[in-house]
Amino acid sequence: MTTQNDHTNDNTDVGTGIRLVVLDMAGTTVADGGLVEEAFAAAARHLGAEPDGMLDYVRATMGESKISVFRHLFGEETKAQAANKAFEAAYAELVDGGRVEALPGARETIEELRGRGLAVVLTTGFARTTQDAILAALGWQDLVPLTLCPADAGGRGRPYPDMVLTAFLRTAAADDVRQIAVVGDTSYDMLSGVRAGAGLVAGVLTGAHDADALRTAGAGRVLDSVAQLPDLLA
Repeated sequence: MTTQNDHTNDNTDVGTGIRLVVLDMAGTTVADGGLVEEAFAAAARHLGAEPDGMLDYVRATMGESKISVFRHLFGEETKAQAANKAFEAAYAELVDGGRVEALPGARETIEELRGRGLAVVLTTGFARTTQDAILAALGWQDLVPLTLCPADAGGRGRPYPDMVLTAFLRTAAADDVRQIAVVGDTSYDMLSGVRAGAGLVAGVLTGAHDADALRTAGAGRVLDSVAQLPDLLA
């Protein structure tokens, strides 16, 4: 089912004037396949905690900076940092094991948008080491000039607008935040775009959250996948 035109927040003249596209990674351009939950469970057990009772919160906060999630769940900063370190190690092991792949049409979408002269930035809630491992596993190290993680934006990840605004400032591709498109698969992706004042906030149905959750968080458009984005921006 194509849901491009089924929306609650009207991004008038979608695509008009967009110069910068800020794309999420896991669940939007990169297939997650349950890896986040698997790595989280390993991290929780590393700290002697039972993960089952925590997974609902993990699912609800997909897209958020992982250290922020662990701070909420474990309280103490020392425990949160230890959990985050264990999570990153577990996720890296899964990546090294060949468990990560691009979503269909993702690379082609990025190449097409860049070919039109748009700036494209890839963002994540993971730490830089994990983001770099994913990019290397996919052969995407040179796909875009700029990739961002929360640490690159002062430490605050989604739902804060910091990564979107950092992309805006560092690329200098747009004159106005309304020339930014933010695309992701989670409610927090949508909130970050809304809070940044992006002209287009679009959700995709290839990741963590469903269409209703994306719209409630501010999605102006909901797409089946990122492969539909070039047509939306045409």
